Amino acid sequence: MDGESETLRKLNEKLDRLSYSIEKAKIAEYANLMQDPKRLLYLNFVGGLARGLGIAVGFSLLGALAIYFLRRLVMLNLPLIGDFIAEIIKLVNRSM
Repeated sequence: MDGESETLRKLNEKLDRLSYSIEKAKIAEYANLMQDPKRLLYLNFVGGLARGLGIAVGFSLLGALAIYFLRRLVMLNLPLIGDFIAEIIKLVNRSM
């Protein structure tokens, strides 16, 4: 009898750990999400918009920072680099 109760106790512990792991992985929420295609499409759409907005803002900031540093380099009057950068800045200002 003692061996059986020990085996049951170990089995219960393993079952509890498995249950906790499944709950922690949120498999039930994932399964519910897969059952609701409208919600899945909505979440993917909103996520795509957020990524696109982040990329646009990040690229704009990086571009502005690059132009700022290029202008600073032009002011240093480096012979070859200064003329090249001045031409780039003229092109950018013309397109704005």
